[in-house]
Amino acid sequence: MQDPLDSTEIAEPAENSHTTADSSTTSTMLAEVLPGVAVVFGDVPAELRANLIDFGLVSTVHREQISAVLASVGATATTAGNLGTTFASVQGLYRISDQTRALLMSGASLAVKDGANLGTVMVPGRILGQARFIPVKAFSVARTAAALGPALAQIAMQMQLTEVTGLVRTNVALTSQVLTAARHAQWAELTALVATVDRVIDQAQEIGSVPTSLWDTIAGKRADLQTQLDLYKLNVGDHIRQVQRLDARARREYLETNAEAIVFDANALLTSVKAWIGYQALHAARARTSGREDDDEARLVEVIARDTQREFDTALAETVTLVSSLTRELRILAELPGRDSLTWSLPGLGGDAKAARQASARLLAAIEPLADALRPPVPAVKAPGVICAPASVDLQPYLRVLRWFLDDGESVRAVGLPDQVDAVGSIATVLGGAMEKLAAAMDNTRTLVAVTDRRIITAKATAFLQQGELRLDVPIDRVRYVRAATTPDKTPRPAVDLITRDENIRWVFPADVDHAHFGALAAVLAESMTLPDAERDELLRRGHAAIEAGTQDVSAAVH
Repeated sequence: MQDPLDSTEIAEPAENSHTTADSSTTSTMLAEVLPGVAVVFGDVPAELRANLIDFGLVSTVHREQISAVLASVGATATTAGNLGTTFASVQGLYRISDQTRALLMSGASLAVKDGANLGTVMVPGRILGQARFIPVKAFSVARTAAALGPALAQIAMQMQLTEVTGLVRTNVALTSQVLTAARHAQWAELTALVATVDRVIDQAQEIGSVPTSLWDTIAGKRADLQTQLDLYKLNVGDHIRQVQRLDARARREYLETNAEAIVFDANALLTSVKAWIGYQALHAARARTSGREDDDEARLVEVIARDTQREFDTALAETVTLVSSLTRELRILAELPGRDSLTWSLPGLGGDAKAARQASARLLAAIEPLADALRPPVPAVKAPGVICAPASVDLQPYLRVLRWFLDDGESVRAVGLPDQVDAVGSIATVLGGAMEKLAAAMDNTRTLVAVTDRRIITAKATAFLQQGELRLDVPIDRVRYVRAATTPDKTPRPAVDLITRDENIRWVFPADVDHAHFGALAAVLAESMTLPDAERDELLRRGHAAIEAGTQDVSAAVH
């Protein structure tokens, strides 16, 4: 999910600046108490306040305990008064991404005071004030000495609960889209449990503790909550195993046919995780109260937080995997320009392509907010600098579909549209020089080649635009040799020979392609040429073994 500070800026210090801020002017303090989680103290600008995360079930005692430890880390004799006032004002929690941490840490060149880095928090148009950042490393020794384990465990669980609650809230639109009559009873049972847990959490937050009478209303629900969690973990796990074991075509058919069940099960898993984390947070709060007099109860808080974190991480990872797979397929289907004439396999639509497209669009619109929250979509693919294709070819349909095959951070370096090798061999024999004219009019004799910074993707052009199907997906570290050549035809054409660890490929391009771009494509491919030592040694070993075997045969024949 998005870091709440990503919409702000941390001003980078100017070299030899004489405007170094003093700690006495600091109005906001961010102390990273766990990796990626900061406690916020002091004055919080209105622009940032909306992104504060409430402490929830973290007790006042634990908040004060953390404040005292942080004050000891951040304060010195000369600034204790100012920082003491800051630390006395605990505002809430923030989720800090690696990007934000790097920006905050960059303030170290402005000033390093009292173990904290100082920087200026900005929003477009104005400076909000000085922000001091205490990284988790500076806090680690003090938190160990102060036995803050139970307090930090409660903060970790509150962050889990907040994150999954946000995802479930994002996913509300999915319920009406996929809730068939057969699933009404399942959904009613799950949401009743969620409502019960939410009600107890609200009451616990209002009174600031989990007394026995309140805990007794929820304690007996553990088995029911565990059953719901296990059920949807099994369902989602089954979907993932199906997706992973099938080939590309079968996987797409499975995702299309079971799209509604997949969406429901993913939504139900997140909802059951939310209820389970809420229950465990209440359990930890109850143990924390008892832990004032019983050390074992205090240690139980940390055990609950550890186990809950593991369950949360597993469920979230499985949901990301499944939802991302389904969303990618729906996005590809939405982009396929040649799909209208094909029969879709969404259930209950009787092969009606238009109805299937509309159903898919509705499902995609419902699931996209969740998918984007779990994993931000890759940006639109811009035409690369190297394009080895006839000028008449419109690359945009290819790039729109290609976008959804790319991984996070992957960039396209070159695109080519050579003739299919099998088409050249069979049709050219009959049509001779007319082959190029036919290929210019029909993409069904072309191959799409996309070279990224990580791999080489190939596909039949028509299959790619109509079905979203790939032919080869070769990591660039498997490229062994690249050769730019010319065919010995009556009308010579440029060609690229690509030898990988497992494939020998030749791409033959139309004679009228831009020769500078052809050379650039070959050069981009050639950058990846390598022969690993292990493969070289294996070839040498085989050669020596063959020579030795031949020598032994000759010797045996002589004797």
